Amino acid sequence: MLLIRMAEPDDRQIELSIIAPAHNEEENVGLLIEEIAAALVPWTGRFETIIVDDGSTDRTLERLTALMLQRQWLRVVRMLDTPPGRGHGQSAAFHAGLRAARGGLIALLDADLQNDPADLLRLIEIMRRTGADLVQGDRSGNRRDTAGRRAASWVGRSFRRLLLADTIRDTGCSLRVIRREVALAIPLEFCGMHRFIPLTARQLGYRVVEAPVSHRPRTAGQAKYGVFNRAMPALLDCLAVRWMHRRRRPTRAREIKCDSTGN
Repeated sequence: MLLIRMAEPDDRQIELSIIAPAHNEEENVGLLIEEIAAALVPWTGRFETIIVDDGSTDRTLERLTALMLQRQWLRVVRMLDTPPGRGHGQSAAFHAGLRAARGGLIALLDADLQNDPADLLRLIEIMRRTGADLVQGDRSGNRRDTAGRRAASWVGRSFRRLLLADTIRDTGCSLRVIRREVALAIPLEFCGMHRFIPLTARQLGYRVVEAPVSHRPRTAGQAKYGVFNRAMPALLDCLAVRWMHRRRRPTRAREIKCDSTGN
C-alpha cells in the first residue's frame, strides 16, 4: 500500500478510525466525507478517516487528494499492484486500511453512500453499553438494493447457515464497529473474508452483537457484485472458512521465567 498523506502529528491519541474502501466512487467520496464530518460533530475524541483507493480508474483519487487539503483528519491509502481496470477487493482494502489505522476503535463502511455514517455513534454507544467486541450492522429491515443483489445476499446467507452455522443475519453489511485487536485478528488478506468478519470474531471467542442500521439506494456509480459473480465464490469462500476454522489452533502462550538462582 502507499500512504498518500499522513495526518499531522499530534500528542493526543486517536480514539476512532473510520475506514472505507473506494473503487471508482468519484461521485460519492465528496458527500461521504461531508456526511462523516456531520455525523462526528458530537464526538469529543480525536478521529481519523481513511479512504482506501482500490485501483480506481476514474477521478476518485484526485477528488480525495483535494479533500485532504480541507480535512486534516482525512487520510488516503492507495492500493498498489492492482489488476488493470480493477481493484484487489474489499477484503484487501480493509486489510490495508486497518494496518494504516491508529485508532483503538475501528469503524468500517462502504464508500458508495448506501451505509449511513449517521449510524456510527449509535453503534459505538451499543458497544459501550453491551461490552461487545464487535457491533455488526443489520440492514435486513431497511434493504434498498436491487432484486438481483438481494438474491445474491440470500444465496450467500444460505451457504453460510448450511456450512458454517452462521447465525449473523446480515454479515454482508460493511457497516460495523470493531475493537482494533479483533480487527487485526481477521485474515483479511484473503479474498472474500470481509463477509466473514463477525463469524470469525465469534470463532475467536469475541463477543458480537447485531444492531439495525439504515440502508440507502445507490444513486451514483455502479455496483460491483451481482448474483452470477457472487454465488459460486460465496460457496467456495464458505468451504475455505470452514477449513480454516477446523484447522485453527490456540496460539496463546506464557513465557516461563526463573529467578537469579536458576529456579
